[in-house]
Amino acid sequence: MAEVLVYVDHVDGAVRKPTLELLTLARRIGEPVAVALGNGAAGTAAALAEHGAVKVLTHEAAEYADYLVVPKVDALQAAVAEVSPAAVLVPSSAEGKEIAARLALRLGSGIITDAVDLEAGDEGPVATQSVFAASFTTKSRVSKGTPVITVKPNSAAVEAAPAAGAVEALSVTFSDQATGTKVTGRTPRESTGRPELTEAAIVVSGGRGVNGAENFAIIEALADSLGAAVGASRAAVDAGWYPHTNQVGQTGKSVSPQLYIASGISGAIQHRAGMQTSKTIVAINKDAEAPIFDLVDYGVVGDLFDVVPQLTDEIKTRKG
Repeated sequence: MAEVLVYVDHVDGAVRKPTLELLTLARRIGEPVAVALGNGAAGTAAALAEHGAVKVLTHEAAEYADYLVVPKVDALQAAVAEVSPAAVLVPSSAEGKEIAARLALRLGSGIITDAVDLEAGDEGPVATQSVFAASFTTKSRVSKGTPVITVKPNSAAVEAAPAAGAVEALSVTFSDQATGTKVTGRTPRESTGRPELTEAAIVVSGGRGVNGAENFAIIEALADSLGAAVGASRAAVDAGWYPHTNQVGQTGKSVSPQLYIASGISGAIQHRAGMQTSKTIVAINKDAEAPIFDLVDYGVVGDLFDVVPQLTDEIKTRKG
């Protein structure tokens, strides 16, 4: 069976959930070979092996932290040359898509971004995408070179599938471009204790109907009762009620959780573009004609200030 390269997104050896999802998808089309780079790369092996990696290629160097994406592209190019994979899978983050694009250009290969599913095909992997603000679903395959595919978080369930996970050192020669853009400083993001928005299994978002920054406490309380991330519509962000880092939509972040709860959000096409691939969508809005109700699985016509606190209390009661 052909091998499939999986780029490992990790923080000092702690593997992030989207990578484990990629291993699930990789097993559908071949044998996963993980590529872990930077500080703590060797420490990822146990988690990767537990989720199906037959081999883990590692390389640690200061360049991965000191410079932007090019050193990682150099390493993936070296891994492709060593393995000759059936495909290269990369998490569909902002950095991941840049890495994938640069790699595809170097390989002279086609690229598919923001896939939401992956399956084996007679002529190579077939990727499913949600396009045109999720109005259409397409199936595509790369017809030239080694397919490079980025996959949205929450596109597949994390499944344990113990494998050998043999650790091998990857030989990497950095290109002249590797040191072209230096990282001059880092500021740790303040932790809220909630999941990362793009990786969360549940997202609770508030919009214009929240009617003020102070009222987002209601949205946060519901999110915390569910162990969810908090999102916001562009209207709420533009009004200064919630940080831009939490914006969901065409000009914000794209999410695809198992459950998306929209409170006080009308459902403009720009917002829908960022959340329409969610598995189950619930909307709470006092306007029965709001466009958001056209795509929901469950809709509640009512004042969010009455509905959301009752929902939060009910969840707490059932948990308690």
